[in-house]
Amino acid sequence: MRKRLTVLACAVAVAATTVITALAQVSASAATHPTSTSPTVTPRIAAHFDLSRGQTPENIALEPDGTAVVTFAAARQVAAVSPQGATRILATLPAPADGGVHTPALGFALTSGIVRDHDGTLYFLYASGTADLTGLWRLSPGGTPARIAALPADSLPNGLALDEHRGRLYIADSALGKIYSVSTSGGAPTTWSAAPELSSGGFLGVNGLKIHQGALWATNLDRGTVLRIPFGSAGRAGTVQVKATGLAGIDDFAFTGHGDEILAALDGPNKIVRIRHDGTSATVLTEADGLQNPTSVAVRRGVAYMPSAAYATATDPNLLLSSVEVPREDDGSPHDGRP
Repeated sequence: MRKRLTVLACAVAVAATTVITALAQVSASAATHPTSTSPTVTPRIAAHFDLSRGQTPENIALEPDGTAVVTFAAARQVAAVSPQGATRILATLPAPADGGVHTPALGFALTSGIVRDHDGTLYFLYASGTADLTGLWRLSPGGTPARIAALPADSLPNGLALDEHRGRLYIADSALGKIYSVSTSGGAPTTWSAAPELSSGGFLGVNGLKIHQGALWATNLDRGTVLRIPFGSAGRAGTVQVKATGLAGIDDFAFTGHGDEILAALDGPNKIVRIRHDGTSATVLTEADGLQNPTSVAVRRGVAYMPSAAYATATDPNLLLSSVEVPREDDGSPHDGRP
């Protein structure tokens, strides 16, 4: 584990360099991305994780009772965090024979995106740098994890989105700059989009994914962008629309429930930002609230769940919860979105 964490630290150092460069590039446009009073209240850390065991939460899905299911990237695990903060390991994926050193960009095997369907089945992604393990995995309630779709060894499957209506899953490949589509029953993935807006700038490209209002939305970490890709005829990818820019280090995100408003995790900068429908953004949470390299966001019933992986801070991986205030769409005034 010590060796794995050392490799992880090296990978994060590269990520930090990318973020610092991107921040310098967007500093001139700060006026269009102002910081404002936080629309979130009473943030609290609901669970602390063990960094020495590789418990670096990368992505999140929510159970109906408020249990948060997270992927622990460096531990190759899926875990459930109860509303009381107790952590239970649901699955540990096999380590690749080479230890994961050929995993693109990072050099260690990791679990990443996760989603849950209505019956409790979990789908999640594993990047190992090997052809025998990399791909989409499924864990049925009470079952054992099984790979149901293989992806190339040189891919880095990252964000994951589920369309239960169409019976499809969408996978962001941060290394190859693609989005794949695959049936929820498994099988061979197809490339849904390989638009240039998905490509990396040298480290990681397309990252988080969400389905919202007839489109697949995505982030691009290197380019600091939020993208909207409408579903066209027969579910094909339409033309990519750039909805927000200047968001250095953006990882995964969630919609607040008010139109196209988004809460997004900025990993390297240690921030959660609110992205308005017009593409402008405001910081709502920082390291002062307990963030340690936040990686993703989930929102339910007025509560935001925000895992922090502590990739660069190497101090306190955790799960931060906060009530959410979102503006009224009719007049722009805020209201309290607590449960």
